[in-house]
Amino acid sequence: MSTGTDTVVTGMGVLAPTGLGHDAHWENTLRGASAIGPVTRFDAGPYPSRLAGEIADFVAEEHLPSRLLPQTDHMTRMALVASDWALADAGVEAGQMPEYGVGVVTAASAGGFEFGHRELQNLWDRGPEYVSAYQSFAWFYAVNTGQISIRHGLRGPAGAMVTEQAGGLDALGQARRQLRGGQPMVLAGAVDGSPCPWGWVARLSSSRMSRESDPARAYRPFDTDAAGYVPGEGGALLVLESDEAARTRGARHRYGRIAGYAATFDPPPGSGRPTNLARAARAALDEAELTPGEVDVVFADAAGTPEEDAAEADALRCLFGSRGVPVTAPKTMTGRLSAGGPAVDVATALMSLRAGVIPPTVHVSRPLPDHTLDLVTTPRRVPLATALILARGQGGFNSALVVTGPG
Repeated sequence: MSTGTDTVVTGMGVLAPTGLGHDAHWENTLRGASAIGPVTRFDAGPYPSRLAGEIADFVAEEHLPSRLLPQTDHMTRMALVASDWALADAGVEAGQMPEYGVGVVTAASAGGFEFGHRELQNLWDRGPEYVSAYQSFAWFYAVNTGQISIRHGLRGPAGAMVTEQAGGLDALGQARRQLRGGQPMVLAGAVDGSPCPWGWVARLSSSRMSRESDPARAYRPFDTDAAGYVPGEGGALLVLESDEAARTRGARHRYGRIAGYAATFDPPPGSGRPTNLARAARAALDEAELTPGEVDVVFADAAGTPEEDAAEADALRCLFGSRGVPVTAPKTMTGRLSAGGPAVDVATALMSLRAGVIPPTVHVSRPLPDHTLDLVTTPRRVPLATALILARGQGGFNSALVVTGPG
């Protein structure tokens, strides 16, 4: 394994349907507690898909000053709280770091859709004078990066990734590049979701959402009866530091290391050429100076449609052989959180390495034999040192990230 891997994770802020905070999320994930259920944030009755992974107990007013509420979307409020928790977990206080010492890189699939939907409704029903001036930025896909930077006075390098589901890994990959260029610390990851009619219609247009009404049957990746995914909301932000900076600062946590990252793009639809997901995974392992045989668990993208599941299973078989590595998809408890999902997977993988337990894939009762996957459907206690996380974004984006223990 590479001794030059220099990116360590020193803080985590997780908001997921499975729990607020990484400890609550991990506890519920480990016991297989699914948070998928009927949509409550709006009336989903007129739509063919009516299930989601919602965060039930998040009250923004309990965490944020009132002045921020009129100018932020629900997604951004969650991202701000995740940033608070991640920095606090890392022991970083506002003003403690050098002026340009902390950067911010986030990812989002769309931006503040709920805010935009409400203001469009005001425009339609009441007229332009009732549209909030904050609409000019609250909808924007880069708004989380901006609001987090302002809230904490973080003036280091900033960025926003827009590669749909893959963005949760791409943001971490971009942050890692900043660290390798000399930046001592970057807050990175993704919090995403669009629980409103406007966002819902956009998702339905892909024809990938499950129309099953039973929460236990709606999202079953790699299952014989797989028929789509369930969306969700939430994500995770991580504090990344160079190993040297973390040691100098006396960081109190070292959850693990980001050892490798790579991204690829798929050929055009209809070209007859296969997905490049396996190439992304192999490149990430090569950068980490690891062989496939050294990977202890894969956190799968788990698209939930037969075609995409088969493509991922083929990529895993190409890399590891039939049943060559344990594979899990804890996102079956939360739904797919767009860019936020892979960021949660990274946090979950780090906790999995620390605990020596692979969390389960729930609701999958009949894994398709043709996939030849060692799919983990109940918690599995095994020695763990290395995890591979995979993510694919609609439009052909593939990303892979390797994490190892703190060493």
